[in-house]
Amino acid sequence: MIKEYTHICTGTCSRQINIKYDDELKTIESVEVIGGCNGNLKGISSLVKGMKIDDVENKLSGIKCGFKSTSCPDQLAQAMKEIKEIL
Repeated sequence: MIKEYTHICTGTCSRQINIKYDDELKTIESVEVIGGCNGNLKGISSLVKGMKIDDVENKLSGIKCGFKSTSCPDQLAQAMKEIKEIL
């Protein structure tokens, strides 16, 4: 079943990430990032479509943006972790 999840970002230019995921297959259906670097985030959203939630978290977790302790990809990984907690 397709479900939706909203992650409120902290420490990044992006403000929010809206995610649609399949809770049975544990895959990403779509990602929409509000704020941040539009082109880069559209690219990341396109790349993670169809991926397993675990794979997205593993690939993007810990990525930093400049001197910040997080990044938009890292925030997406955090959202994957939060989704896994409710699955």
